[in-house]
Amino acid sequence: MSDSHRQLLDTFYQALQRRDGEAMAACYHADAEFVDEVFDLKGSEPGDMWRMLCTRGKDLRVEFSDVKVDGNRGSAHWEAWYTFSGTGRKVHNIIDAEFEFKDGRIYRHRDRFDFWSWSKQALGPIGLLLGATPMLRNKVRDKARKGLDQFRSGK
Repeated sequence: MSDSHRQLLDTFYQALQRRDGEAMAACYHADAEFVDEVFDLKGSEPGDMWRMLCTRGKDLRVEFSDVKVDGNRGSAHWEAWYTFSGTGRKVHNIIDAEFEFKDGRIYRHRDRFDFWSWSKQALGPIGLLLGATPMLRNKVRDKARKGLDQFRSGK
């Protein structure tokens, strides 16, 4: 199974490199869970998040490496360069991902990145000053959730 899980992760990240949200969504289990510093998603929501990000990320560039699989678990390192739509600021985000597989699909997906580093780049002085606070993190989460809900309602 490890070879097929490795191929699944390669397919997932290659789709992200092409900004192909449909192909990314197809990699997820129907009962998937996705968590990162901004989102906490279940079911079809992770696929919709990637559809939204791929649609909106016109200048998104992604590199991935260090893909590892051990049984029903996997991990990868990836980096993304893009313009944050809320401010027009350039971002280079560095992410470490962990996966759990079920029925040949991604069942649980956890991305970890430095929120303060991201917020300094994406939000500028506000991110520099408040990026380490729960207040700003919650505001970013709320705005991201509303954006995803709007995207999903327009499908």
